[in-house]
Amino acid sequence: MARRPTIIDVARLAGVSKATAARVLGGNEQLVRPETRQRVREAAAQLGYERNAIAGSLRTDRTQMVALSIPDITNPFWPGVARGVQDGLELQKYATVTVNTDWNAEREQEYLRLVRRNRFDGLIINPAAVSNAELKSLRIPVVILGMGMSFPDFDAVGSATEQGVEQSLTYLYELGHRRIGLLAGHPRRNKIYSRYHSYVAFHARKHLPLLDELVVQTEFTEQAGYDAMMKLLDLDQPPTAVFAANDLLAIGGLRAAQERGYNVPCDLSIMGMDDIYAASITSPPLTTVSKPKYEIGRVAADLLLKRLAGEQGPPQKVALPCELIVRGTTAPPRA
Repeated sequence: MARRPTIIDVARLAGVSKATAARVLGGNEQLVRPETRQRVREAAAQLGYERNAIAGSLRTDRTQMVALSIPDITNPFWPGVARGVQDGLELQKYATVTVNTDWNAEREQEYLRLVRRNRFDGLIINPAAVSNAELKSLRIPVVILGMGMSFPDFDAVGSATEQGVEQSLTYLYELGHRRIGLLAGHPRRNKIYSRYHSYVAFHARKHLPLLDELVVQTEFTEQAGYDAMMKLLDLDQPPTAVFAANDLLAIGGLRAAQERGYNVPCDLSIMGMDDIYAASITSPPLTTVSKPKYEIGRVAADLLLKRLAGEQGPPQKVALPCELIVRGTTAPPRA
């Protein structure tokens, strides 16, 4: 195996001292003449030399690496968030290392140990089971994805989910629906689950009966949405509209309704949440609530960069607005 070129090899080829070569390739080139800089860069390119980031981190106590911890890499919601994080951090030359916890507490703890061992400069995380105290013990800047109510010591950014649910239910109510089902995912952290809490509050405001039979709690997957919708359609009096906690649930529910012979939206209206790409290409296209996925990632990156730059002040909690996207799966109920 060929030996990796070193800074000494670059200096020898460029005809300069090791210190001069190190200044140029380390970005400290103000005192080096332009023609010398050019020779050093050309020598480095010719040899295929890359600066040793590990050695540099020992001098600066910075690795220029940030960990992004997400709970479910198979959920199409998260790539948009990850792209926003990566684009934001790249502006300041930080690399993003993405890890997937699968909502598993042990795996999450192992990734936190990875962050410590490899001296990551910061962490952006949608927590599975970790506590506020455990994140504080990392002693690095951390940003929470989500509203972060259980993490008072950290900046957090998420979407205004309750506002989005309110928009959805109000839209269905104004279409004329009064018997509205809910495909609710299992709450992961909060005892007061925002979608279900909003559903209950909406029924109270509109003086609608809150019926347990119209609520199915399940996993956040397409198959779970299919199975949950089948339960609702088996009722003696099925709902005329169904709001699903995410688009995967809604897409599974749409498939179930169509297999049962329901015309969507004439016989049954269905709404989702997130506005993943697949929502726009179902047949009919899915009415949903769009969450600003990319913007959540960018804001998280910006908040982290400010802390990495030494900005002080109380933690910020940022809730970005949702947007109602009306497509083809909703209509007034049959008379």
